[in-house]
This record gives sequence, structure tokens and C-alpha cells, in this order.
Amino acid sequence: MTATLRAEGVSKAFGGLQALNGCSLTAEAGHITGLIGPNGSGKTTLFNAITGYERIDAGQVFLDDRRITGASPQRVFALGVGRTFQLTRIFPRLTVLENMLVPARRGRSSRQHRERAMELLAFTGIAGHAGALAGTLSFGQRKLLELAYVLVADPAVVLLDEPAGGVNPSLILQIADRIRELNRAGRTFLIVEHNMEFVMGLCHQVTVLDSGTVVASGPPEAVRINPRVLDAYLGTEAVDD
Repeated sequence: MTATLRAEGVSKAFGGLQALNGCSLTAEAGHITGLIGPNGSGKTTLFNAITGYERIDAGQVFLDDRRITGASPQRVFALGVGRTFQLTRIFPRLTVLENMLVPARRGRSSRQHRERAMELLAFTGIAGHAGALAGTLSFGQRKLLELAYVLVADPAVVLLDEPAGGVNPSLILQIADRIRELNRAGRTFLIVEHNMEFVMGLCHQVTVLDSGTVVASGPPEAVRINPRVLDAYLGTEAVDD
């Protein structure tokens, strides 16, 4: 299953601060799309608007042709849009496996649920920590646990907020490999990330925000030489590296 996620003309203000101003982006079905910009540019606010954590002032959000504007986070998730957070949201006093079984606790924790959970932990490379308390994991391993947790629901679209942030280089490569593998199977990704090497090497398309406005969108090779992007975020040195 795969799907296209679209935000059209999304605006959001917090008092006198215009966090988003008519933002539009498309995460094409089966593609990996990056969302970048300087701190305070509105990236997380746009993520929150798309996934129902923030009510928007104007604009629309669509999953394929279904309008999901204003839907609750639970409804957005049920429709097939999963997300992670910049600061991981795990249960530190539960084991890694118990964290994976939380989505199943509305029903019963059947053998099938446990088998699926272990498959996903193996896929993300942390099955060896299944019996450990989640609070003992490294930051990068927590990122992998959160990704595995999101995949329990088999979402068509996955939004990742800073998947490489604060993660050691070897785990960054592991995370990137898992994303590519999932994408090859048809999963759509929208990724907020500050690590430019990660974004440019992974994404098919990149959208750039600055002060709540989209200033560029296109293939990575075009975005990284766009003068507006250089001014807003990357800087000459980042392009020359």
C-alpha cells in the first residue's frame, strides 16, 4: 500500500507569530521527500498540522483524494499516516518488546502480535534488546524503536522528525538503509532533517521552508544550488563540501 500526502496553502499563526504562511508540499506516493529549513522555519509546525496535532487557520491536507484537514491525530494514524517525533516518545520503564505491544493492548497481546513485533525489531536491528528496558537504549536505538513502533500499524505514509538528529554515524547509516528498504517496498516518506548529507543522499525531492514560507522545492541536486536556499539555510560552505 502506498499513498500521496499533500498540504495545500496551509497557514498557522500563534498570536502575532505567523508560523506557516500558505505552505504547500507534496510527498509523492512511493517517494522519499525531505523537508528542510533553518530553526524556526515552521517544519515541525507543518508536521503537526498535517498529522492533526495543530489546528490550521487556512489550507487543506489530503491523503490521496481524501481530505483529512482537521482530523484528530488518532484518525490520521488510522487512515495510514504514521509519524515519529524529534524527541522520541517511548515508554522507558517498559521493555523494548512491551513498547511494541502497546498498540495491540486495545485487543489482546496474541502470539501473532508478538511475532510481528519481533520481526520489526529484527528489521530495525534491535531485536537483541527486546527484553531490555527501553530507557536503557542509546538515543539512536530509541529512534529505531520508535520507527519499529510506527510500523506496527503498517502505515502507507511515514513522517520522520529528525531521524538522524543526535545519532552516531553508524546508526545513521542503519536508519537510512531501513528507510530505503521500506521505500523500495512502496512506502512513502516525508522527512524533516538538519543533516544535509542524510537528506541529499536519501531523498527524491526536497522542500525548503524559510520563515513559514516554501522557498524552493525540487530534486536535491537542484535545491542545493538554489540561491534562495543558500541564503535561507545551506550556505556556500555546505554546498562546497
